[in-house]
Amino acid sequence: MNDLTRFQLTSDLNICRVLNGMWQVSGAHGTINPTQAIESMFAYVDAGFTTWDMADNYGPAEDFIGQFRRQWLIRRGGEGLDNLQCFTKWVPRPIKITRDIVEKNIDISLTRMGVETLDLLQFHWWDYSNESYLDALQYLSQLQQAGKIKHLGLTNFDTEHLKIIVESGIKIVSNQVQFSLIDRRPLLEMVPFCQQHDIKLLTYGTLDGGLLSEKYLRHPDPILSSLNTASLRKYKNMIDIWGGWHLFQELLGVLRTIGNKHKVSIANVAAAYILEQPMVAGVIIGVRLGISEHIEATKKVFNIRFNAEDYQQIETVLQKSTNLYQLIGDCGDEYRR
Repeated sequence: MNDLTRFQLTSDLNICRVLNGMWQVSGAHGTINPTQAIESMFAYVDAGFTTWDMADNYGPAEDFIGQFRRQWLIRRGGEGLDNLQCFTKWVPRPIKITRDIVEKNIDISLTRMGVETLDLLQFHWWDYSNESYLDALQYLSQLQQAGKIKHLGLTNFDTEHLKIIVESGIKIVSNQVQFSLIDRRPLLEMVPFCQQHDIKLLTYGTLDGGLLSEKYLRHPDPILSSLNTASLRKYKNMIDIWGGWHLFQELLGVLRTIGNKHKVSIANVAAAYILEQPMVAGVIIGVRLGISEHIEATKKVFNIRFNAEDYQQIETVLQKSTNLYQLIGDCGDEYRR
């Protein structure tokens, strides 16, 4: 893959612009065979997809990274291991936070992943009314200074609370938010604030759990019980709020037309569109390790160069949709209602 596939997130973190999302190994997307998963991880890295996104609550995701690193050392020695970027999250319950609680949990992630330093720790907090999130971030900053964390990021923080954190003097390099053709809420407040403070966005939900694909073009409106993963069910609900299945079919038709012109898939078009949005460093695409891989197909996302006609076709459909910001609120507000 060429340099267009990479992004300099920080001075010492050069990432693949398509991150391997590991929510899919958490148990909500089918059973994962650990041996097959590790083999699949080698295939992704060898193809250039070197950046992994996980969390302490994604089932065995952090353990898989640790096992993969150990297998790498056995098979290939230490060479190339530093070319992996492994991002995790700490998702604590909203309790009173102490330094001991923070360090204990970070040490667990370090042990599970088999690393001395976390490349990027992305912090999530469920309840803004409990202001202990600021204490947690101060303690995380101390662990960063101690060398256990390279960089601090956030997950699903809204603009108001990101501003509070930045004004408290804590250095944040990224925020992970939902961002797709269906959900463009980040463009309203998050992107302008991030532009002012040089904070990058890592985006998830970009393919709406797989609904933004040929598989669902001209597909009848599915009932939730027919959708076999947590992602499909989650994003089908989002589509229903956004504008419904009929409008979604219109969008898929436009994306198929654009994809045909560029010789790529609907999913490629959807991902490339978000990669071109301001402050987006990378999109997170879920990997169902050992179950289904789309490595060669995903590479094509980097071949797309949209023109004005492409954007206009997409915008014509999106203008018919409901304003999700008015219905749901800012980034991450759906998790705190």
